[in-house]
Amino acid sequence: MANPLYDNLISKHSDNDACFLNQIGREVISYREFSKLTCQYANLLTKYGLQPGDRVAVQAAKTIEMVVLYGATIQAGGVFLSLNTDYKKDEVSYFLEDSKPKVFICDPEKLQNFKDIIIQTGPKVLTLDKFGRGSLTSEASMMSKIFKTVHRNSDDLAALLYTSGTTGRSKGAMLTQNNLLSNAKTLTDLWEVSENDILIHALPIFHTHGLFVALNTALLSGCQVNFLFKFDIDEVIRAMHSSTLLMGVPTFYTRLLADRRLTANQTKKMRLFISGSAPLLAETHEEFTRRTGHHILERYGMTETSMITSNPLNGERRPGTVGTALADVEITIIDPETGQKKATGEIGGIEVRGPNVFKGYWNMPDKTELELRENGYFITGDLGKFCSDGYLSIVGREKDLIISGGYNVYPKEVEDVLNELVEIEESAVFGVSDKDFGERVIAAIVMADKEDFNQSQTESFVNDKLARYKKPKEYVVLEALPRNTMGKVQKNELRKRFSNPKN
Repeated sequence: MANPLYDNLISKHSDNDACFLNQIGREVISYREFSKLTCQYANLLTKYGLQPGDRVAVQAAKTIEMVVLYGATIQAGGVFLSLNTDYKKDEVSYFLEDSKPKVFICDPEKLQNFKDIIIQTGPKVLTLDKFGRGSLTSEASMMSKIFKTVHRNSDDLAALLYTSGTTGRSKGAMLTQNNLLSNAKTLTDLWEVSENDILIHALPIFHTHGLFVALNTALLSGCQVNFLFKFDIDEVIRAMHSSTLLMGVPTFYTRLLADRRLTANQTKKMRLFISGSAPLLAETHEEFTRRTGHHILERYGMTETSMITSNPLNGERRPGTVGTALADVEITIIDPETGQKKATGEIGGIEVRGPNVFKGYWNMPDKTELELRENGYFITGDLGKFCSDGYLSIVGREKDLIISGGYNVYPKEVEDVLNELVEIEESAVFGVSDKDFGERVIAAIVMADKEDFNQSQTESFVNDKLARYKKPKEYVVLEALPRNTMGKVQKNELRKRFSNPKN
């Protein structure tokens, strides 16, 4: 095929007049219209100099136009890089400096804020606001609706997604055409997603879950998408009357359970509820079943691998587990110290191999070599164990990662910001269990001599430096951080001390 991802996801629907995206309250477009729009956007991208392999970076609100831009980037042979809309100037500056995109699209209100980094890195700039307006759409509307799709091989890059590093420096995961397409095919078959389905899409599309798991499976199957700007409890409940699928994070389900309108009658037309991006508490799983009669299907994946495991569509969806390995994926549990394979029931490091595993980290060959073994296995950094029947349970993480509301938060990045304040002598950031967010971020701080903690001043400083999901939900002031005999901060002690069993 000329372009495996585009040919499978978009061009095959070019004569399909069925509804693809229904952005509630704003716009409805068919698959045929979507295909024509991607051609117009692809023509615009090439007008601005995009060549095969060039990056297209975007930080803009969730709109239909964002989805069109994704399709157009693939069609034009580019590499799509979607950035969290909550990232601040310093964070975006790093991503632009590292990825060096040919084209950068952002909200017109933020354009002035990025002026310096745009001049420094030199991308062509287009704008897109939350209503789908801007130079991107106005200029694209004048382009031809015919575009010759750029040839790409299955091993060529299709996307670049940044995931935080334990050192605070974000890593760009390089995802190929085949990484994305193989995973979409496997999930579509496993979950039996078809043109008869209607997906409630309330996830962000700067994240692998909303962008690839949800949209790629929808495109591959030809189903309709009720496209919500964000998770809104009223809109989600209303959409259940005319939908069959919901893909969400645990926070979606805890908030639905807090609403009395969630009943078996309310969800009777729904076929499947899927959860991922963060651990789903067994009690949430069980309460959802009690209230609705539906068993949430939990799965497990990462930015570097897309999806790895899934509970079955037809079979036991076991609370507390993430199911079994996908059909084309291999998983092994390894002792992190010895490298030996662990027996069934024993905890070890999770390593994964398959067509879904990424190509490596952008501009980080040393990091790639550390985490991608010569035999093709990727070291996930997660700890887990297998049951005798192949169900995988995630029990912790080797890396000091917090997953809050489905987003990765690496403590070192937050600590570096806090430690910039002269009043703070040192800090330790950690996560504790939270029913709503999966984990919440807590910062333990030690004040410099004779300094008092000013929470509002600290929060104001952090707010200017970090995305909202990374900010501590709670601050605790200590005389000293707990350390072992080697002087290493014992975050496990902090988690024990400040975990609230009610949360």
